[in-house]
Amino acid sequence: MRVWVLNGPNLGRLGRRQPEIYGTTTHDELAELCGRWGHELGLEVETRQTNHEGEMLDWLNEAADLSVPVVLNAAAWTHYSLALYDACAQLTGPLVEVHISDPKQRPEEFRHTSHVEPHALATVAGQGIDGYRQALEIVSRSS
Repeated sequence: MRVWVLNGPNLGRLGRRQPEIYGTTTHDELAELCGRWGHELGLEVETRQTNHEGEMLDWLNEAADLSVPVVLNAAAWTHYSLALYDACAQLTGPLVEVHISDPKQRPEEFRHTSHVEPHALATVAGQGIDGYRQALEIVSRSS
């Protein structure tokens, strides 16, 4: 089964951006790990990252058309993008929301709302990079 791991804004700076919150694993290393974890689960994983909301929406619309399961870390868009909410509502394959930190435990009140969660089979938050492995396991069990 093919699975898309989609990462939103600033996640391309993993390993350099606030390592005390997001760790030292780079996005390239994360993509490699997701591929390896996916392979172990019998999944073909494609990892993408964008800082452009329209591109993310296009990917989600394409995933809906193809019924591709999605592991989504929408980053900041999680908290305010109604366009993201609408795109997630269209998905026909399983959606698992993932966050490296736990937004609901962060001090900024705006981070406590997720526009992805209402459409997600599950949310994995606060597990660091390992949360992606957990999200892929959930996807593999959902088929």
